[in-house]
Amino acid sequence: MRNSGSSETLPGPPLWLLAELTYRCPLQCPYCSNPLDFARHGEELSTQEWIRVFREARDMGAVQLGFSGGEPLVRQDLAELIKAARDMGYYTNLITSGIGLTEQKVRDFKVAGLDHIQISFQAADEAVNNMLAGSRKAFAQKLAMARAVKAQGYPMVLNFVTHRHNIDRIAQIIELCLELEADFVELATCQFYGWAELNRVGLLPTREQLQRAERITNQYRECLEAQGHPCKLIFVTPDYYEERPKTCMNGWANLFLDITPDGTALPCHSARQLPVAFPNVREHSLSHIWNDSFGFNRFRGDDWMKEPCRSCDEKHKDLGGCRCQAFMLTGDAANADPVCSKSPHHGVILKAREEAEAPGLGIEHLTLRNAKASQLIYRG
Repeated sequence: MRNSGSSETLPGPPLWLLAELTYRCPLQCPYCSNPLDFARHGEELSTQEWIRVFREARDMGAVQLGFSGGEPLVRQDLAELIKAARDMGYYTNLITSGIGLTEQKVRDFKVAGLDHIQISFQAADEAVNNMLAGSRKAFAQKLAMARAVKAQGYPMVLNFVTHRHNIDRIAQIIELCLELEADFVELATCQFYGWAELNRVGLLPTREQLQRAERITNQYRECLEAQGHPCKLIFVTPDYYEERPKTCMNGWANLFLDITPDGTALPCHSARQLPVAFPNVREHSLSHIWNDSFGFNRFRGDDWMKEPCRSCDEKHKDLGGCRCQAFMLTGDAANADPVCSKSPHHGVILKAREEAEAPGLGIEHLTLRNAKASQLIYRG
């Protein structure tokens, strides 16, 4: 059944399917995008349930499949899932911390048909990396696995989440990526959802930090391009320092489909926090979920928009921005994204920027993502 947020025509297919195979993870990153209450969520989908989801999405037109988590390597059926997806014709990528990866698994995944592996680092400094990860051996393992991935001929894709505790060492981060012969490097400044929102005061960099890091990144990019170097540097700024919102996930339920470990289907990673009942693949077909469910039609089109979005001449450019951010910061997911300077709630963003100028929390005071913390937060 369509609601007022949907357009008259059916949406296009979900081209990008993200399979969040599990919320389990050996690391405890304080900016994890998993929900704060992940410890209370239900039983994970079985191997066959995941394969059915892949097939249904592929039949609808999905072409890219990402394996994510948590840490997807804790699933013992990962190679089987990769092969099943590859046999269906997906382009597949594994998004991993590298913890639990081995040289044998790298080879096994290659045989199964995996197209690329993205390894995330917490910092270029071993002590900071391990403190943020909550593991004394994480950095050494990541280095070893990055080299193993490169040796097997995968594209070398590295991800660094930057924040006020590592962004001043952006040059060292880039140098490490070059040492590891990275092909693509995502320098993604923290986006404040999940555990990152909980720890925002301790993670949001100052404007000066951000500008300096972007300037250094651009200098490296220009130098690499002049040399004909293959490494591509991608610098992602945080929403909090923008005056216009970004188009969230290319638009609500437009291209992206996320399936969580227990089978709940979402139009973006963070949507579970919204006061919307999202459907589950154990109860509905993906076709119904994508085309007809209330949750996926709630913010499609522009009928749902309130002022100032409704009459804004840029509404078809940013589609009102992020619904999750609007809900987190204003209490109403239908409000304009407060990042927008036209929003009546833009003051909460200005206040956050001011708070970032003050001394933030040290690493040791950040709330680490783990099951105990999740249970305590959920209990209130």
